[in-house]
Amino acid sequence: MTKAKKKEVIEKVSAGPNDTGSSSSQVALLTERIQYLSKHLTNNPKDNSSKRGLSLLISKRKSLLSYLERTNKEEYQKLIKQLGLRK
Repeated sequence: MTKAKKKEVIEKVSAGPNDTGSSSSQVALLTERIQYLSKHLTNNPKDNSSKRGLSLLISKRKSLLSYLERTNKEEYQKLIKQLGLRK
């Protein structure tokens, strides 16, 4: 992912331009990488190392989302709606 793409994703979700470490920013970046890897795996189904990487990214995003749900319900609801995730 290029720096410009990262900056664009972070600006959509975060509170400020330097807010790269917040949970919502991290979830948004992970979602972009997950979408990219999903497309890659449709074209390359035998790429097992990418499958493993995808499952690791999904589990990391899941743990960040559960943390966000525990600590800040409003932000969690806003984020999953904005990113088009579950529910």
